[in-house]
Amino acid sequence: MTLIRWDPFTAADDTFARFPGSLGRWARALGTAPSADWSPSVDISETPEEYVLRAELPAVRKEDVSVMVENGMLTLSGERRQREVQKDEKFHRLESFYGNFTRSFALPESTDPSTIRAESKDGIVTIHVPKAKTELKKSTTIKVQ
Repeated sequence: MTLIRWDPFTAADDTFARFPGSLGRWARALGTAPSADWSPSVDISETPEEYVLRAELPAVRKEDVSVMVENGMLTLSGERRQREVQKDEKFHRLESFYGNFTRSFALPESTDPSTIRAESKDGIVTIHVPKAKTELKKSTTIKVQ
């Protein structure tokens, strides 16, 4: 497993990037905003056989989602498109985020990128990252001379 040093400033930047409300607007105005417009929530779990990432992507078509693995990094990206507004429709509040998104995750060394699979159902994209099979070593007795 690869350890990554925690950087509190990067973690804070990631948090603010996920909520592009008031802080995100300032970052965009100053030109320091990340390239994505918003960032989906992702839950990561582990079983004995695999790592499972579940990204909440309601109202995102599976055709608008991309999953890539490159240089030990798994990247989930895509776009949530805003629906057409009716001419007589008047909004009182908008809380949904639209536009491009991207999330990247470092993969442990014990994974096999060629066996990763993804599926989309009910607004959740589930990515299965199987662990590489490692043979259990047989114990060997060493004769002391």
